[in-house]
Parts: sequence; structure tokens; C-alpha cells
Amino acid sequence: MKNNYLKRFSTLLFAILSVVSYAQQTTWVIDKSHSSIGFDIDHLVVSQTEGTFNEYEATIKADKSDFSDATFDITIQTTSVDTKNERRDNHLRSADFFDSEKYPEITFKVNSFKHISGKKYEVTGMFTMHGVTKEVTLDARFGGIITQGNFGTRAGLRITGEIDRYDFGLKYNAAMEAGGYILGKEVRIDCRLEMVKQEKA
Repeated sequence: MKNNYLKRFSTLLFAILSVVSYAQQTTWVIDKSHSSIGFDIDHLVVSQTEGTFNEYEATIKADKSDFSDATFDITIQTTSVDTKNERRDNHLRSADFFDSEKYPEITFKVNSFKHISGKKYEVTGMFTMHGVTKEVTLDARFGGIITQGNFGTRAGLRITGEIDRYDFGLKYNAAMEAGGYILGKEVRIDCRLEMVKQEKA
């Protein structure tokens, strides 16, 4: 009995140590002056309205040169939504949409960065918005890594794709006289990140 207990304990300990030993050690920090988190949505069926989030943070770790082992934790402040129209932005912060007072953050925790071909990848993770969490897969383009003088070592990544806002409880809309709805259900994401490698102390 004792031997079985010790065996199980040893197996568990080995598994924990294995995870620790293979955890990514290299941290990358976003250069916000060369990055953006944007979106657009259909308006009146025939056009699109664009916006960005001005306040966000990201924790990114990757050791491999192709970023295939990358993990991401991205946190966006919903109060920072910016569509270049103050009245519209205040409406987006209200309970009709983000309900920023109750749900101040959007998060995306990436657990899979899968290489497809060339510079094409698939990003899969748990996306949380408006108190709802769902697994989401988006397209990505990894620009590669470059080292350049005072700029240090940098990597570039663009993440694009669609989410259905209704899936996350953002269902505000109004019917049009000509048919259809004022706002589309699909929100197109366009996230551009320039990352700086943090050298180990």
C-alpha cells in the first residue's frame, strides 16, 4: 500500500517538474506605439464602423523562433473603446453593449498557437467578454523575428477573425424599415502587435 502511494506521488511529482521545466522562459512586451487592437462591424447593412481599444495589456511568452510554443494573456479595458465619436463610445460603454461598469475587461487567454503554413497560424484560446467565456479560434500571421540596433529583438504578429457578439450577450439592435438590422452580429477583429524581447537578467 505504501509502495503504491509512493509510486503515485513520484509520478505526480515528475509530471509537475516536467511542466515547470518546459514552461517558456522568454518574455515579450508589447510596443504600443507600433501596435493596435481594432475591430469593425456592419452598419446599416451597406457600410462598416471601425473602432479601437486604447488601453490593453499583454503577457506573451515564447522561446521558439517560430513562436509555435507561444502563450498569450491579453486584457483589454472596455472603457477605452474609441470609435472617434464620443456619443457612440458612451453608448458602447453602457449596459446596451459592454456594460463597462459591470464588465470592465475583455480577456483572451491563448493556449494554442498552431502553425498552418508559411507565416499563417491559428490562435485558439478562451475569450471572455460581458461575463461570457467561450473558446475562440482566430487567424494569425507571424511576421518573424528581427534584431536591429537600438530597437533590440522584435517580433510582429497580426491576429484577425470574427466573433458573433450575440454569443457574448451583446444583442442590442434595431430593425430597419427596408429590412435587416442597423448593426451586424459579426464583429471583425484586427489585432496588430509589435513585441520586444526582454533579455534575461
